[in-house]
Amino acid sequence: MILGRRGAILAGGAVLAAPVVQAQEGPIRIGEINSYSSQPAFLIPYRNAWTMAVDEVNAAGGVNGRRIETVFRDDAGRPEDAVRHAGELINNERVHLLAGGFLSNVGLAIADFANQNRRLFVASEPLTDALVWARGNRYTFRLRASTYMQCAMLVEEAAKLPARRWATVAPNYEYGQSSVRWFKELLTRAKPDVQFVAEQFPALGRIDAGATVQALAGANPEAIFNVTFAADLTNFVRQGSTRGLFDRRRVVSLLTGEPEYLDPLGDEAPENWIVTGYPWQDINTEGHRRFRDAYRARFRDHPRLGSVVAYDTVTAIATMLRRSEGTDTDRMIEAMRGLRFPSAFGETEVEFRDLDHQSTSGAYVGRTAVRSGRGVMVDWRYADGRNYLPPDDVVRGLRPQA
Repeated sequence: MILGRRGAILAGGAVLAAPVVQAQEGPIRIGEINSYSSQPAFLIPYRNAWTMAVDEVNAAGGVNGRRIETVFRDDAGRPEDAVRHAGELINNERVHLLAGGFLSNVGLAIADFANQNRRLFVASEPLTDALVWARGNRYTFRLRASTYMQCAMLVEEAAKLPARRWATVAPNYEYGQSSVRWFKELLTRAKPDVQFVAEQFPALGRIDAGATVQALAGANPEAIFNVTFAADLTNFVRQGSTRGLFDRRRVVSLLTGEPEYLDPLGDEAPENWIVTGYPWQDINTEGHRRFRDAYRARFRDHPRLGSVVAYDTVTAIATMLRRSEGTDTDRMIEAMRGLRFPSAFGETEVEFRDLDHQSTSGAYVGRTAVRSGRGVMVDWRYADGRNYLPPDDVVRGLRPQA
């Protein structure tokens, strides 16, 4: 049976044919890694919508006749756990691609793994710009509007305020640091006479809110840029309200309008903060009504922003797989470049830019208010992400390999 390379292939054809066909017709497996135990407010609604989206795809016949399966892993907010899970998903679970990520440092760790192991990684949530710029790579694509993009949206509003003296507060890790950097740079560009008189960088999840509020008040700013979220935000709002930090001061705040973080505050929610967020109850595009009604019918609860992020991630992956017509990594990457897909927001089609693998997904910008004992967004607008990205030549400088 030693027939040379071609002869060996032909001779083994009868044995190999069945497994090859079976693999091709088997399910498409996605390895999804996220900080479920450390960030449940965002990621429980996220996983709900992920499951709903996958079920919808499979109920419609799957992708090119193949079902989608997801293998979930919890990284507990630790980059080293995320990398360990990624290796196990690739080597043991035989997933075809990786997805997910919440915290920026975790997302960067998975992206580095994807680059070293030449596997596609569709990053759902990590907001760090390094993911697609300074540490961007061929294998990583990011769905969510980035730190730079959301800061640019907020600066449009912040520049209209009469305030000149600003203070900042942000969690002390990559996302918080880059948020403050971009806000300062973009606001200074828009209003050269502004001054930044104080910075506070409390540890993520361990804010000493009393001390932080006292330090900010001591600098006597006219306005505050806030990047805290989850339990840190709740503690900051309560201490700031109790100690009068927000009296006669405007606050511009990333993420605070997201129901994940606004709902827990109830009637303690701050009023008149300029925020990015998700006014789920008032978005009445056809696509969003369909998504919102399906989510509420299935889970007897309203969607959060995490729900939209998950649903859009699955939609993007399914659209890519139809385009690639298979799970070969190179073909999937080519299919991701310039990929367009409909978002659950229903506002406009989203595109993954070929230049830096950043999607043009947008965000809602508005003000916080309290209505019927709960925090809501009012006076909001949709900011299309494609209008808040730097020019291509700037991106090429930030991402040398682009």
